[in-house]
Amino acid sequence: MNILFVTSECYPLIKTGGLADVSGALPKALANLKTLSGDVKLLLPGYPSVLEKAELKPIAQLTVLNQSCQLLSGVLEDASNNQPVELLVIQSALYEREGGPYNDLNGQDWPDNPLRFALLSRVASLLCLDDSPYPNWQPDLVHCNDWQTGLAPIYMKHVDQVNAKSVFSIHNLAFQGCFDAGWMHELQLPVDHYQMEGFEYYGQLSFLKAGLYYADQLTTVSPTYAQEIQTDEFGFGMQGLLSSRQSDLVGILNGIDSVVWNPASDPFLFKHYETARIAGKKTVKRLLKQSLGLHTDKHSPLLGIVSRFAHQKGLDLLPAIIPRLVEQGCQFVILGSGDRTIESAFLSLAEKYAGDVSVTVDYDEALSHNIMAGADIFVMPSRFEPCGLNQMYGMAYGTPPVVSARGGLADSVMDTNNVTLKEKTATGFVIDDVDAASLMDGVMRAIAFWKKPKIWREIQRHGMQSDFTWQSRAEAYLLLYNNMFSDDE
Repeated sequence: MNILFVTSECYPLIKTGGLADVSGALPKALANLKTLSGDVKLLLPGYPSVLEKAELKPIAQLTVLNQSCQLLSGVLEDASNNQPVELLVIQSALYEREGGPYNDLNGQDWPDNPLRFALLSRVASLLCLDDSPYPNWQPDLVHCNDWQTGLAPIYMKHVDQVNAKSVFSIHNLAFQGCFDAGWMHELQLPVDHYQMEGFEYYGQLSFLKAGLYYADQLTTVSPTYAQEIQTDEFGFGMQGLLSSRQSDLVGILNGIDSVVWNPASDPFLFKHYETARIAGKKTVKRLLKQSLGLHTDKHSPLLGIVSRFAHQKGLDLLPAIIPRLVEQGCQFVILGSGDRTIESAFLSLAEKYAGDVSVTVDYDEALSHNIMAGADIFVMPSRFEPCGLNQMYGMAYGTPPVVSARGGLADSVMDTNNVTLKEKTATGFVIDDVDAASLMDGVMRAIAFWKKPKIWREIQRHGMQSDFTWQSRAEAYLLLYNNMFSDDE
C-alpha cells in the first residue's frame, strides 16, 4: 500500500499549531511499520521556510488550475535515522510570500486562500492518475488533513476519477474553509455538486464539508472528540452530516514525537533529565525563571501556559484568577499569541506582577520546550480540544497538567484521586466545568499535591511512563487503511 499524506503544514519545516506536529510525526511512524509493504510520501505547499529548510530537486513542471508550478522532491528529515519519508513540495508563486501559511504580515487571511489550497488538493488527486507527474509511483490511499485539503476527495472521485481511496482527518472542526460560491468555477469543481448533498454550506463553498462528504473514511484525533462533534454543542453545524457518517468516523488519539519531545535528549533544554533522575528539572526551572526575569529565590509552584490565545483554549478565564494565585505565592510563565484582548490582559498582569508573571507574545519553539520542562504544573482549560498535544508534552516532561474534560484531554489525562493514586494511574487534574471557579479549584487541587513531594513524584512518574509514542497510533491507522481495502474483497 502506497500512502500519500497531504497537509498544509509540517514540523520542522512550517508550523502554526498541532497539525504540523502530527504531520511531522505520523508519516514517519507509518513508514517505519514493518507491516507496511508500500511507502509513504508527504505533499506540502512550498512556503519560503519549506524551500529554505529542505533540500529539494525538481521532478515535474505542471499547470494546475491555470497555475504554473513545479513539483519538487526531498526528504523529511528524521533524527532517529529510521526509514525516511519522501517530501513532495509544490513550488508556486501562490505560496512564496512574506507572512504565514494562511495570513499576511498583518494577520489577515490571504484573499486567494481558496486557490492556494485547491491547488494542494488538486495536485494530490493528479498524483493518483496513471500518468502521474511523479514517475512510476501512485498512491493507493490519500490521507487528507483539515479543510486545506478538503477538496482532494471530490477531485479524486468526480474530476480525475481515480481508483485511490481517501481518508479525511479532522484536526479542528471549528476551521471550515468557507468561501464565496463563485470560487467553484476557478477551482474547476463540478457545479452540480454545489448542493446540500455536496460541498454547499449555507450559501458558501466549504472545503471542510467537501472533505467530510466525499472522503471514503473519516477520522479525528481522539475517541471522545469523535463523539462530541456529532452533538449540537461541538458540531459547528456539521453534526448532522457527521452523524449520518458515524459508521465511517473513527477517533484515534494523537501521539507525540518521542525524539523531538524527550527530556533526556531535548536539544532545547537548559538541562536534561529523565524519569529515574529528575533533579535536572529543578535546574531547568531555575534557569527558565532567570532567563525571563522571574524571582528565583522563591520556593513556589511555577504554572506554565503554551497556547494560542483563543476563546477555545479557555485562556480568557485566567486573568481573573492569576492575581489570587500570585497572592498565594504562585508564579506564571505564559507563551503564545492570538486574541488581542487576551494578549492585553496577560501583558497587563505581567507588568503589574513583574517578577512573578512572565508573558511572551510570540511563537518560540525553544521557550516552549523549556516551559514544558521547567514548569511544575501545565494549565490547559480548553472549552473544546480535538486532541491536544501540550498536555502530553507536559506529562512526558514531568509537568502534570490541569485540563478540562474535553476531547483528547479527557482521553489522555487521568485525574488524580484516591482510586487513581492507588492504581498508580494518576497523571494530572481534570475539571468538569470550564469556568473560572472550576479552574481555580483544579489549580488549587494540583498545588495541594505539589506540596506533598512523595505523592507528586508518583504523579510525575506515571505521566512520564505513559505511552504517547506514535507507533501504536500508526498501527491503528494502518489497520484502518487495511480495513478500507478489505471491504472491497
